[in-house]
Amino acid sequence: MNRLDYINKNIAINLKKMRIAKNLSLEGTAEQTGVSKSMLAQIERGEANPSIGCLGKIVSGLRVELSELIETPRQETYYISKDEIVPTKEVEGQYSIFTYFPYEKDKPFEIYGMDIYRNGTYYSGSHGENTVEYITVATGILTLRVREKKYIIRPGDAFRFDSDIEHWYRNDGADTVRLTSIFCFK
Repeated sequence: MNRLDYINKNIAINLKKMRIAKNLSLEGTAEQTGVSKSMLAQIERGEANPSIGCLGKIVSGLRVELSELIETPRQETYYISKDEIVPTKEVEGQYSIFTYFPYEKDKPFEIYGMDIYRNGTYYSGSHGENTVEYITVATGILTLRVREKKYIIRPGDAFRFDSDIEHWYRNDGADTVRLTSIFCFK
C-alpha cells in the first residue's frame, strides 16, 4: 500500500464516520457538499481518488478541517500485512522501504520496515532537527554508518542515534537485512 492508498483509505473511513456522526445519508451529504451521491459512495468504499477540489467541497460542506478527513482514523487496532504493503521507496537490487505507521500530528513517531538486499546500500540524509532513530534488526547483518563511525548490528540487536545527520545502511552479508526503524521527534 503506497502513501496515496493510505490517504484514500483514511478519507474513506473518516468521511463515513463524519457523515454518520452528523446523521446524514449519502443523499443529504451530496446536497450539503455539492459532491454527487455516487462519488461520495465511491470515496467511502475507497474506490475513488478524490481531487483537491472535491475534498474542498466536502470539508466546506461538512464544516470540518481537511486534516480531519485525511488523518489516520482512531482505531483500537490497526493491522498491516507485510504481504499487502507496497514499498514507499525502493531501488531494485538495493533496498525496499515500507511505511507501516506514517506521521500523525498527535503521535511523536513514525514506524518503517526496511529490506536491504545483498551488497545493497541505503543512504539517508538528515531526518530534521530533534529526531531520534531506533533500529532493531530481524535478519541479516547491518552495517550502519553514523558520524563517520561504522556499527555492526546483528539479528536481535538494537541501536539508537540522533538522526539529524547524514547516515547510511549497508548489507555486506549474504542474507537480506530486514529491520524496523522508529523515528521519534523530541
